[in-house]
Amino acid sequence: MLPILQKLLKGPRGRIRALVLAPTRELAEQIHQSGSALGRMTGIRSVSIYGGVGKGGQLSVLKRGAEIAVACPGRLLDYLGERSIDLSNVEVLVLDEADRMCDMGFLPDIRRILKTLPREKQTLFFSATMPDEIRALADHILTKPKTIQIGMSAPVDTVSHALYPVPQELKKALLFAMLKQTSTGRVLIFTRTKHRAKTLAAQLLKQKYRVAALQGNLSQNRRQDAINGFRNGKYDVLVATDIAARGIDVSEITHVINFDMPDTVDAYTHRIGRTGRALQTGDAFTLAVTDDDQMLRGIEKVLGTPIERRRLADFNYGDFSPEHEFAKSSPEAVSGQSHRASRSFRKPGFRNRGAGNRKMVGFSNT
Repeated sequence: MLPILQKLLKGPRGRIRALVLAPTRELAEQIHQSGSALGRMTGIRSVSIYGGVGKGGQLSVLKRGAEIAVACPGRLLDYLGERSIDLSNVEVLVLDEADRMCDMGFLPDIRRILKTLPREKQTLFFSATMPDEIRALADHILTKPKTIQIGMSAPVDTVSHALYPVPQELKKALLFAMLKQTSTGRVLIFTRTKHRAKTLAAQLLKQKYRVAALQGNLSQNRRQDAINGFRNGKYDVLVATDIAARGIDVSEITHVINFDMPDTVDAYTHRIGRTGRALQTGDAFTLAVTDDDQMLRGIEKVLGTPIERRRLADFNYGDFSPEHEFAKSSPEAVSGQSHRASRSFRKPGFRNRGAGNRKMVGFSNT
């Protein structure tokens, strides 16, 4: 954002000269807020464009004039169809989380948007991974692009990983016992479905946790309230679907807990990347059932090492034996070491300041 602001200091005002495309409303709003904060003393204005909210406020900002538009593709195409926005002066195009754009099926929308932009512009793709679809798009629309890779597309090394084998019917009980035994700051819990995020948050609320849910069925105002509340300390626990796995930068997340195993290895990387940021340490716990074995193998391949198996002290597993689950995939990782003895946990309230140590792959083209 800083180089974009520097570029926009010279040239006309009151027209969209930089366009940032993002896959989710939360990420678009976060980028918009960063642009507004960094550009406060420059007079350069930013507008966020996404669905789930009324058009009036966004259209009002566009009429007053802005230089940066941060948009989700769907609502932006609506405005283009209504001739409510003019992109003929765009000098910089940014695709953020470009791989997620492909996952969410935005590629046709992106191609439609590209047709409305000037041919001469700077284009940048940012992505934690670079799938074939994005590489093909880059080859199609860019001229001799430069590839800049920072680190490898693997989880950050400031995060400690642990696997807790458990039968499906004991998952919730294990999670509740784990939260009681663990000294934490902010805790981000990932579920696979919207319904499970909602119900799990409701059950934690009954147990007096300061908790919010973040999932796609919520209105945009409630989604933003959940994120803001988690960021400012109103909530200590956020139960979320993978909508929160990308780009959401919240300080003081000490633990990420995968209540459900993610669907892909990349999703695991993005989930646990919400902790261990800015060279702080973090913990990633995964509650795993037998059906998760294949995904676990893929994750361990990316990590380059087996994930330590743990059992929670004083938890009644019944006839279930955590020590023998997933033993075939990596026997050296199976440990009888208890949760309490395995590491010393941080106390609540430690500060995790600064930007994340996000792994990125990017294309830049002028």
